[in-house]
Amino acid sequence: MFAVANTSTELSALPIEPNVPAFAYCRRHKARFLMELKSFIRFPSVSAQPEHADDLKRCAAWLAHHLRQIGLARVMVMPTTRHPIVYAEWCHAPGQPTVLIYGHYDVQPTDPLNEWRSPPFEPIVRGNDLYGRGASDDKGQLFAHVKALEVLLQTRGELPVNAKCLFEGEEEIGSPNLLSFLARHRDMLAANVAVLSDMPMLASNRPAITESMRGMLSLELEIRGADQDLHSGLYGGAIDNPLQTLCEIIASLRDRGGRVKIAGFYDRARDRSLHERADMKAYGLSDAEILHSAGAKQAWGESGYTLYEKTTIRPALSVSGIQGGYRGAGPKAVIPERAIAKLDFRLVPDQTPEEIERLFRRHVEHVTPATVYSFVRKQSSAKPASIDRHHPAMRAAFSAYRRGFGATPVFLRSGGTIPVIALLRDILGMQTVLMGFALPDDRVHAPNEKFHLPNFFNGITTSICFLDELADWSITAGRRLLPPEF
Repeated sequence: MFAVANTSTELSALPIEPNVPAFAYCRRHKARFLMELKSFIRFPSVSAQPEHADDLKRCAAWLAHHLRQIGLARVMVMPTTRHPIVYAEWCHAPGQPTVLIYGHYDVQPTDPLNEWRSPPFEPIVRGNDLYGRGASDDKGQLFAHVKALEVLLQTRGELPVNAKCLFEGEEEIGSPNLLSFLARHRDMLAANVAVLSDMPMLASNRPAITESMRGMLSLELEIRGADQDLHSGLYGGAIDNPLQTLCEIIASLRDRGGRVKIAGFYDRARDRSLHERADMKAYGLSDAEILHSAGAKQAWGESGYTLYEKTTIRPALSVSGIQGGYRGAGPKAVIPERAIAKLDFRLVPDQTPEEIERLFRRHVEHVTPATVYSFVRKQSSAKPASIDRHHPAMRAAFSAYRRGFGATPVFLRSGGTIPVIALLRDILGMQTVLMGFALPDDRVHAPNEKFHLPNFFNGITTSICFLDELADWSITAGRRLLPPEF
């Protein structure tokens, strides 16, 4: 099923860091760092599938053991009603800021498996890329911070700031237990700022700090008809078909140009200024780059916006799955009893998941014919997030990227969603710095996911520099010393 690939690791092609103890340690241990990352990826920690529950527990235990090995204290695997959270800390820098490092060790399902060139949980290096499910999202990016902590503790015997690690196993299913966990452990998690790496840069030589992310609402729509499957010859034309009705309801949700037709959907979608849009055009991805990374030939969607704008500052609705009827080989004369669709909304600032769910329910109620029954179930949700680019910790990230990647970063907007950003803001009152190390073509959530190894090692360097920069800037005093580029 899978092609055989070259398994050699081209470490010699990776960037060379300055000749200081921390970076010299990185060079000496690159092969081991890669081996450990492969071990991390081998756990099939698919949070959406119940059959992998034990795999998530084993992955959490492995991660906790590794954090103890590198010198962190108070390492705990903390259970939730589904998958555990791994916590660790090192708090021996009195008077210095505290940073909360967030990441997730759960991964997306691997379907369709036959499109993978190599087994998804048998990580393999081809060229300078490491392939495997979770390599980029988010195990590789998370692990860059873990290795940065190791490097500092092993070469200096201490960290420049206080550090706390919060690694969850439910991000890919909407972090259903995170809100209650944060509220229950406010004191333990208290910090001046959080850092999160689970997003892309523009290119390997074009680092970026993400300053906004869209919100998310996942809903399931079920249509039911008769109380059993029916023979389509005996009842076709007389009894309504739930699968066909579901398709008609889905068709009513947006027009051919991609604009959502749910009444009130755009009421709170704020317009962006010409200055903001000019800034996005100057530094964001071009239409050609987005089409290339998607493997698509033709642009589509709401008129009047670039593809970068459509995927970041405009809301969207996608159908992510449909179930219903016969799916085996050959024909079957049947009217199915029920049909289900999974819907994914992406929301922009001022839109809330609660309001969009209410508008959707009202729309479905209006268009559902009397011949069937409709049911709407909420799967998960998260608020949009906007980051203050003038926060002092952003200055630390800005300088860290310059040193770690040898290039000046730009500010980037993301169309994705990470629930923890809004939760950290609302529950802990904490700004989150979004330092991505992935590339746009890493095939996140798709077959043949990869992580560019130079980004992994440059990410370690950048994380080290970020912690050093945090020690130099007084976050608690609100110091705002920003470079001209800001």
